[in-house]
Amino acid sequence: METPKIFESEYRFCLILWEHEPIKSGELVRLCREQLGWKPTTTYTVIKRLSERGVLKNENSTVSALVSKDEVQAAELNEMVEKTFEGSLPAFIAAFTKHQNLSEKELDAIQAMIDRYRKGE
Repeated sequence: METPKIFESEYRFCLILWEHEPIKSGELVRLCREQLGWKPTTTYTVIKRLSERGVLKNENSTVSALVSKDEVQAAELNEMVEKTFEGSLPAFIAAFTKHQNLSEKELDAIQAMIDRYRKGE
């Protein structure tokens, strides 16, 4: 199943949901008002829209995610690599590292990920 597209304001909403799920919709409205400055109608509209797109479910006024933060982030990254770097992960990494000062610890962590991937872990 393809991960549904989530836009910036929806992503900020999902961050709150992922942190607190499962959560009553009224409590979600309160958190969105406090953290995002949203009116209750905005929150209920986003809940409805994301429910229709298969991102979350709202059963008996309890909201929970159907897609994880990792899935959304991976889909967003894949889309960006496809669109901006013609699907080339090495081109993305080259562009990213050209403008970053990576520490030895970060480089070691990246190398460990590559090593695990090569081993099939």
